[in-house]
Amino acid sequence: MPMTKGDKVITDELPETLQRSGKAAQETFAKAHDSAVEEYGEGRRAHQTAFAALKHTHEKVGDHWEPKDHTGPSDDRAAGGRDTDEETAEGVDAKASKKHLYEIAQRLDVPGRSTMDKDELVDAIKKANRRETARSRT
Repeated sequence: MPMTKGDKVITDELPETLQRSGKAAQETFAKAHDSAVEEYGEGRRAHQTAFAALKHTHEKVGDHWEPKDHTGPSDDRAAGGRDTDEETAEGVDAKASKKHLYEIAQRLDVPGRSTMDKDELVDAIKKANRRETARSRT
């Protein structure tokens, strides 16, 4: 089922994290999803394609998506496309600076963040995002 009707996003069709996100994130996902449905049909691949498009312009922070300071792939898997075996960063902008990641970890109240390297910050933010998303569902 299409996620847009004309220029309007049908928000109750969106994943929960996007329902809590801004209009730009919702529109990016919905338009990419509708295009992917035309190309591949409804299902998992259309959702994956839409999330891949979203990750080029937004990053997951807690239980929602926020615009990134720059556009482009958020991790090595997004940069490599379908044919890579790299692990996904689950919406965390792993290509961002350590300073940016530290600020996100600070916002999410990640313990021990001041002693973490960049990879550890990415992993800690992924875990914090999962917790916040789960908390929002209850």
